[in-house]
Amino acid sequence: MNFDVNKLAGELETIVYVREVDTDDLPEDIREQVEGAKKVYAVHSSEGERLALVGDRNLAFALARQNELSPVPVH
Repeated sequence: MNFDVNKLAGELETIVYVREVDTDDLPEDIREQVEGAKKVYAVHSSEGERLALVGDRNLAFALARQNELSPVPVH
């Protein structure tokens, strides 16, 4: 999907936020990349910048941890 390793590597804050996103709320160019999914999970920096989009909640948490970040769910 959409993942920028450089943004994650440059983060000073180790906490990131994981939230469910309705694909209808995404820009059209990104919706085209999610291949018909109704929802995806976003990983956001503490400043609110979207760092990654993945198709599975568990994958979002694993991705954060693999990059030495501490994921926190957002409801």
